[in-house]
Amino acid sequence: MKKNIHSVERIVRVVVGIILVAMAFVGPANLWFLLGLIPLATGLLGWCPPYAMLGINTCNLGKK
Repeated sequence: MKKNIHSVERIVRVVVGIILVAMAFVGPANLWFLLGLIPLATGLLGWCPPYAMLGINTCNLGKK
């Protein structure tokens, strides 16, 4: 699993994932917070399976 997510995108994914997972503890009880596990996991791993399947790699953005 080669990293295919830029560091800034990883931070955004982790923050969004934490916010969505935190919804399990605040507000009405539902299972939508489980969707937060996806961006949280991909952000922590630095690898996104759909990106890999589509050949997308944002790690090299902004580099010359």
